[in-house]
Amino acid sequence: MTAASIEAHDLARRFGDTEAVCGVHLEIRPGEIYGFLGPNGAGKSTTVRMLCTLLAPTGGEATVAGFDVRRDPGAVRLRIGVALQDAALDDKQTGRELLRLQGRLFGLPRADIDRRLEELSALIDIGDALDRRIGTYSGGMKRRLDLAAALVHNPVVLFLDEPTTGLDPVSRTRVWSEVRRLNTELGMTIFLTTQYLEEADELADRVGIIDRGTIVAEGTPTELKRRIGADVIIAEITGDHSVAEAALRGVDGVENVVLHGDELTIRATRGDAAIGPVAIALHDCGVGVRALTLRTPTLDDVFLEVTGGHIREAES
Repeated sequence: MTAASIEAHDLARRFGDTEAVCGVHLEIRPGEIYGFLGPNGAGKSTTVRMLCTLLAPTGGEATVAGFDVRRDPGAVRLRIGVALQDAALDDKQTGRELLRLQGRLFGLPRADIDRRLEELSALIDIGDALDRRIGTYSGGMKRRLDLAAALVHNPVVLFLDEPTTGLDPVSRTRVWSEVRRLNTELGMTIFLTTQYLEEADELADRVGIIDRGTIVAEGTPTELKRRIGADVIIAEITGDHSVAEAALRGVDGVENVVLHGDELTIRATRGDAAIGPVAIALHDCGVGVRALTLRTPTLDDVFLEVTGGHIREAES
């Protein structure tokens, strides 16, 4: 049986009296794209930093690419690529200088560095700016350059921390294509944290959701959406929310009602049959309805159910 590319047992990290990560279990197979989601303060970044050997665990154990993150961090670092949310780039270097330096630090011969720069040029997509100082780059250009730097040495495991944040839709699609290529053609294991649910849905073989330091849901995107087990009706209302919530719980087919701001998320076994009675119940209890929308479950619905908040609001 092939060893896991990333494995963690009871992984924990404490800061003083605060337990940021408490007992995380992970088993990520070689060649898998694993999406990691969680609100701010949930322990997502702390977990990633421990797996990347940037932060020592205070409990449990973890291996990456077959090496223990605590006992052999050097061996882990030689086999991983990391593009964190805050790109650590030297504004006085040119993009080409940075990529060449990265290749030399990993011991690549000059010919291999030249080849990798050519292969990554489509992803970088900054044209002549590659020979300009990084301090002149836009935020999106810096993100793309940082991703390229993480890929120069063809790592066994790639950690991407919100790689498309701040990118325009075209650049985001290009990064998605590169992530798929790396995974499909090279069999690279990719650990992806993201605030875009459609990104996790599009790319991830499996998704883990962390909240309050523990993983509260894990599975393929399809499995997680099936966990909701029902259609979703979104009602944007004005008036007494508690009265509306109570009225909806008595509607046939309604399984659950969650209030978030001025929005009610209503789970129903058959949304097409329930949306009419839902509208009538809201009217009869005297609340105003600004919009009523029926849709199938999304990963955001899963996130709302297991953490109590939408991911975009949790991240903001």
